[in-house]
Amino acid sequence: MKPYIVREWAPHERPMMPGSPSTPLHPWPRRLAFGFVGILVAITGSLGNALVTANLTNLQGVFGAFSNEVAWLPAVYVMTNISINLLLVKFRMQFGLRLFTEAFLLLYALVTFFHLFVNDLNSAIAVRAAHGAVAAALSSLGIYYMIQAFPAKHRLKALAIGISASQLAIPLARLFSAGLLELDEWRGLYLFELGLALICFGCVLMLKLPPGDRYNAFEKMDFVTFFLMAPGMGLLCAVISLGRYDWWTSTPWLGWALAGAIVLIVSAVLVEHRRKNPLLNVRWLSSGSVLRLGLTMVLMRIVLSEQNVGPIGFLQYLGLQNDQMTALSLAVLLGVIAGIATSALTIKPTQLEWPIVVALVLMIISALIDSQSNNLTRAPQMVVSQFMMGFAGALFVAPAMLSIIGSVVAEPRNLVSFVAVFGMSQNLGGLIGSALLGTFQVWREKYHSSLIADNLSNLDPLVMERINNYSAGLSATLGDATLRGAEGVLLLQAAATREANVLAYNDVYLLTAFIAAGTLIWLLSRFARTQWRARQARRQAARAEAASSEAPSSVATPAAKPAGSPEGS
Repeated sequence: MKPYIVREWAPHERPMMPGSPSTPLHPWPRRLAFGFVGILVAITGSLGNALVTANLTNLQGVFGAFSNEVAWLPAVYVMTNISINLLLVKFRMQFGLRLFTEAFLLLYALVTFFHLFVNDLNSAIAVRAAHGAVAAALSSLGIYYMIQAFPAKHRLKALAIGISASQLAIPLARLFSAGLLELDEWRGLYLFELGLALICFGCVLMLKLPPGDRYNAFEKMDFVTFFLMAPGMGLLCAVISLGRYDWWTSTPWLGWALAGAIVLIVSAVLVEHRRKNPLLNVRWLSSGSVLRLGLTMVLMRIVLSEQNVGPIGFLQYLGLQNDQMTALSLAVLLGVIAGIATSALTIKPTQLEWPIVVALVLMIISALIDSQSNNLTRAPQMVVSQFMMGFAGALFVAPAMLSIIGSVVAEPRNLVSFVAVFGMSQNLGGLIGSALLGTFQVWREKYHSSLIADNLSNLDPLVMERINNYSAGLSATLGDATLRGAEGVLLLQAAATREANVLAYNDVYLLTAFIAAGTLIWLLSRFARTQWRARQARRQAARAEAASSEAPSSVATPAAKPAGSPEGS
């Protein structure tokens, strides 16, 4: 791939990869400005979806929708977000970073503005789909701005901060979204997001990224692959997102959608496999290192889904709202900030595996602490565990991504494939995690409910005492003794259901601890095998060197003959 706009770069200015900006020297005030804009853009790009995810219950009431209907809002966001990355990388390569930056931020602001005119669920779903497409550009934009904020010797720190900054969005959304809802219901959320988008647009117009090389990147077959892969991934996301609401085995359209997704995705892979210059390098994607990276990222995202499905879902089931979980959200936010800082300060290109190991250990400990919850557990009791989970989530992302970026720098044609792997593992991993843990919670609740119901008998004096206590509490409002008895039974059943859900959430925490432990054992075994092979290679090299150093002396010995020998005469 040769650039069609050629610039002369100093060695320190040369863009790291196609589509990335050059890296000239900047004065410190300008570097600070680049860092501020990078953080702002990264948070803005993920905050829109975070505000919707954190307030699905409120939006369900606003639109008068069922839970399976309002679940389409985050689902369609991921559908478009996960697919558009296939084209965005080449868009940056061909049309330049400045057009990319300004065009997509303007589109982001316009789409956010149209949110204000949404009046029903169908229009909200359409706007969320558009929002997911344009928001995909902002994550990479935040990373590029952050790179400009650091000198070359600290570039890994810049990447660690830029990659992890988007994780600040969810705890931030839970912290202040209650006040925005009080401002103007759901329009308050979008007014705030619109304000952020306009601020970002003004910032990037005032502080432009340095130019990079431009390439003739697009080919006609790229769009064939995109129009096969995009609907295939969309159908797959729909099945994963809606399966636990419509239930996996009870809704025919889930099966048809999954079959269509498999056909479309396999067709796209076959098209790419036969291309000379593929959009997705299937051979590289199927290599062992890339598959291991993708699997690791998916497993980590499944474990991190415990934050939303576990403590947040548990506390919402007990009746708490976002404004009653401020301490918990603040703990997660501080954990993410601490994780980003630790990752940036400790990241080393030769030791990228150890932050992942530490993150998994913290995830296991956090999940085991949460598994001791009961019906009296509230947000303050989960502060420590969720701080650890937030810290671990921010700690592992950058090392996992950077562990394979060297092969992308060496072979730039794999850049689109790398972005696709990272985006799909993050987005699909989050969806799979929510679907898996949510389904597991429902299944375990039914199991515990059946066990509890089997032990509730009118012949048990303790059960009758509890019913009588419930009935006595209603004596001030109900005069009919029979009706009070029936209401007492209903209250006992509600208490039994609550206890079954508490036990089911504890099982969810134990499942996440088990997944994290399995991932940790697998990674440690991989690291141990790699270290053993490296030691074996060093020993063989040492033996070979020792043998080669002994060879000249053994050859030289026969040459030293006595003076009177026959050969010398």
